[in-house]
Amino acid sequence: MEAKANSVVVVHNTTIVTMDADSRVFQNGGIVIEDDKIIAIGHSSSVLHHFSALAHQIIDLNAQILLPGLINTHVHTSQHLARGIADDVDLLTWLHGRIWPYESNMTEEDSYISTLLCGIELIHSGVTCFAEAGGQYVSGMAKAVELLGLRACLTQSTMDSGEGLPELWAARTTADCIQSQRELYEKHHDTADGRIRVWFGIRQIMNSTDRLLLETRDAARELKTGIHMHVAEIPYENQIVIETRNVDHGTVTYLEKIGLLKNNLLAAHTVWVNNTEIAFLSKAGVKVSHCPAAAMRMLGFAPIREMHDAGVCVSLGTDGAPSNNRMTIVDEMYLASLINKGREVYATGTTDPTALPAETVLKMATVNGAKSVLWDDEIGSLEVGKKADMVVVNPSHWSMVPVHDCISSLVYCMRTENVVSVMCNGKWIMKDKKILNVNEEEVISVAKLASMELLKRAGIQIPNRMNIL
Repeated sequence: MEAKANSVVVVHNTTIVTMDADSRVFQNGGIVIEDDKIIAIGHSSSVLHHFSALAHQIIDLNAQILLPGLINTHVHTSQHLARGIADDVDLLTWLHGRIWPYESNMTEEDSYISTLLCGIELIHSGVTCFAEAGGQYVSGMAKAVELLGLRACLTQSTMDSGEGLPELWAARTTADCIQSQRELYEKHHDTADGRIRVWFGIRQIMNSTDRLLLETRDAARELKTGIHMHVAEIPYENQIVIETRNVDHGTVTYLEKIGLLKNNLLAAHTVWVNNTEIAFLSKAGVKVSHCPAAAMRMLGFAPIREMHDAGVCVSLGTDGAPSNNRMTIVDEMYLASLINKGREVYATGTTDPTALPAETVLKMATVNGAKSVLWDDEIGSLEVGKKADMVVVNPSHWSMVPVHDCISSLVYCMRTENVVSVMCNGKWIMKDKKILNVNEEEVISVAKLASMELLKRAGIQIPNRMNIL
């Protein structure tokens, strides 16, 4: 085999959880990376025998675990400077009193800083790819993603109607919304060595005219890209759709009626759906991003087991910092399994500890994540020909010791402290818990100042909970 000696890296003496179609786990495995792709995978002895002479670098992982890069399919990176500003408040206060004033007062520099800070947290939790849920200033996001070395599907927050919108947003026409996204696609799609893709965004149906829904559907189909949309979050949303759009249930029913349910739609949350609508999602190939922590905070129990049984591709997301505070997909894996086990009591009247087992949850964070962001031909599993997006996990840390069941431990025991190193697109973006492409301390310092200035501009005041002296 011919290979460039200065571009080949051999990683060995590691438990490789491939997440491939055969669910192979190499207990003493090795993997070979050339440039940005995996060119060989197998047992350490075989890999070393065939590739040692070609390797520029040989890395002994000392029995640590190697995973595909985790994928966060719903995160608002430009909300990260708003962490903690909307805790323990009702939904309307959350949206109209805190989040919309915050976002509408952002600058492109704020979005850049916010995405940098969010990206640091994503990397520390083993994420190599994320789907932006809709935010301000995609150009600021793209600049941060390129610098951090992450992979992302970036989306503009898009609304053309609805009550309570800040003045700047209320002035946007449907044509403005579509045109601005087309321009962002032309500017940023397939940039940063192919790590950035641009999707179309619909914030939610209550802030969308029919024209916006239909033109978004058509534009995304024309450009062969995805659509990211918050779907069926609360009962009130479904009620409004029933009353204003003349359907018998809610958002998913209406989206099916107008032909927006397609395999390029990533539906976030999707909590308030019935069995008929789950069948619609499955038939159309719609992907669902399940955000356990954020859903339990404000939305409710999503019927994930029913979706899984119906063949819907369900992945995992964190949502934004004001909805969750923790941007770690590691926590979401743990919560997804436990919440959906507990939901069985609510759904059927009896417990079911077998609901959403560890292997299913791990698939949601990897393979299903890749399918959800329409990138499964290149990421989501460790296989020959795919991109070298990988995470090194140290199981010899107090949080995981002892490891009797590797897969179970990754879902129920792993914490961000166990994530040691992260590679994206064949390049290390974190080594030995140190982010390589930015100075974490500097980003944190700048973010603190930017967040305070932004809240001042937005006129947001957080009330004291206790007697502050």
